[in-house]
Amino acid sequence: MRKIVGLSIPHFKNTAQCVPEEIPIPKEVKLPMRMHMGSPAKHVVSVGDYVKVGQLIGEPDGKVSSPVHSSVSGKVKNIDDLDGLTGRKAISITIASDGEQTLYEGITPPSVTNEEQFLEAVKNSGVVGLGGAGYPIAPQLMLDGAKLDYILINGAECEPFITSDTRAMLDDAEYVLEGALFLKQYVNPTNVVICIEDNKPEAIKKMQELSANVSGIEVHVLPSSYPQGERTVLIYNVTGRIVPDRKPDICVGCLVLNCTTVAAIAKYIKTGIPLVSKCVTVDGSAVKNPKNVIVPIGTPLRELFDYCGSLDDVKKVMLGGPMMGVAVPNLDVPVVKTTNAVLAFSAKDADSPAPSACIKCGRCVEKCPMKLMPLLIEGAYELKKIDLLRKYKVNMCLECGCCSYVCPAKRPLVQTINLSKSLLREVG
Repeated sequence: MRKIVGLSIPHFKNTAQCVPEEIPIPKEVKLPMRMHMGSPAKHVVSVGDYVKVGQLIGEPDGKVSSPVHSSVSGKVKNIDDLDGLTGRKAISITIASDGEQTLYEGITPPSVTNEEQFLEAVKNSGVVGLGGAGYPIAPQLMLDGAKLDYILINGAECEPFITSDTRAMLDDAEYVLEGALFLKQYVNPTNVVICIEDNKPEAIKKMQELSANVSGIEVHVLPSSYPQGERTVLIYNVTGRIVPDRKPDICVGCLVLNCTTVAAIAKYIKTGIPLVSKCVTVDGSAVKNPKNVIVPIGTPLRELFDYCGSLDDVKKVMLGGPMMGVAVPNLDVPVVKTTNAVLAFSAKDADSPAPSACIKCGRCVEKCPMKLMPLLIEGAYELKKIDLLRKYKVNMCLECGCCSYVCPAKRPLVQTINLSKSLLREVG
């Protein structure tokens, strides 16, 4: 089997050895009801209500949805109807913290002795895809009789700078393994494979030691290559199976779950405390003291930079890594369930070079993990040729950014592809 070979890019894993530190409790948190794919949660609290850590404040609204729990104890300050990051209509609940972090008295570990109880526990945990996808986990595990050959636990973490998953495999290794065992017992895959890139030797050693005498769970070491952690690339490189265009992983008998996601499921089953905090990597050329920090979900980004320190020359702040991350409009944007890194860059590193004319070198085609033709897609978009965008399979693009990274003309290829997808959605 020929592996998908992506890019060899600088790792910048500056915080890999940084044990996560808990930052001071923020004065207030803002919890969007849309922190996951699918339908937003439906808020069940009112302004003036006193809530505690782990208390339900948003219940799932539909089959593909996820509950939201309070990450601090305090009083509901206001309920907004606008998402500050995307600008879409989405309820957000602001809670003024009392600084006490009082745990909700209704919290108790769930009883899990069969598949039904396990799926219910996963649903109630509030856990979604924590690698960035944000898809509610419980619906993914409802296989409806489909054959499941592989659960791939994704510890690749191929994006530069981000090390929060690495810390999960070191600091929460027992929970990662325990989550894998729950999946093995109640979802019943043929194989459970923990997939880690070879630039994380300590995480590899830790997971190999823990799983050495565990039947049905193995550690698969992958060469460090971007975008190794993307689900379709990971599935192909580990199993040789190809996920068809816009089809779910289960159609090839596979399911990919992030390692932090798996650990969070195990934590909930053991403690009864739902997903209320995140380990976040804070790094970038404009950060004084790069760290991994543990923060309540809903914490404003400025609190993270106040704790880690930032330079005066901050030009761009991003959620996620530099390849697939999203720039934020201001530091009032909160940490959400899918936030695994916050990066701040100085002008020297943030300014985009001016694009020049395409020289038809073909590097974007050569390095595309899906073997698409970004240069032709760009031309089709500029001409608004809907039929050509479909012909060139633009919806198969992972938006990994490989094409833009290798382009000598510095064409904004991945941005154009993103706009091309929006154009196709507009015309149905």
